[in-house]
Amino acid sequence: MNLKIGLILLSSALIPGLSLINTTNKHSEVLNIQGTWQLVSGVTIAKGKSTFTDYKKDMKQIKIINGTHFAFFNHDLKGGKDLKPVFVAGGGKYTLTGNDYTEHLEYCNYREWEDKTFKFKLSIKGDTLIQRGLEKDEEIGVDQEIIEKYVRLRM
Repeated sequence: MNLKIGLILLSSALIPGLSLINTTNKHSEVLNIQGTWQLVSGVTIAKGKSTFTDYKKDMKQIKIINGTHFAFFNHDLKGGKDLKPVFVAGGGKYTLTGNDYTEHLEYCNYREWEDKTFKFKLSIKGDTLIQRGLEKDEEIGVDQEIIEKYVRLRM
């Protein structure tokens, strides 16, 4: 009889602990960021001034993310025949822990940006990814917060 009471008490003590473990796992759920994303808009905040950019208007940028690496490609929609043609490309390794996303830019056509690390917070709602963080590096003269909105591209 004492053994049964002991098992009941032990079970009663373990069940709330198992419930807590389950709740913790929900908060550390992995974000599904792998795929191809199109940048649709962005806000840049520098020196207290916010600038909004509609990336669907005059250019197109995609970001491709696999299990270990990311790459991005941006170009103007005028085939490079504008007064200021645009082509930007880069990529490298990334880490993702919870919603903490860190990019290590290994390749970039703006070579001074290479070997820089940038930290962001990510959130996903449906097919929309929001990337928010600081791009700060004295060496290249950048000190700004960015908030970028991407939409997942489907086949």
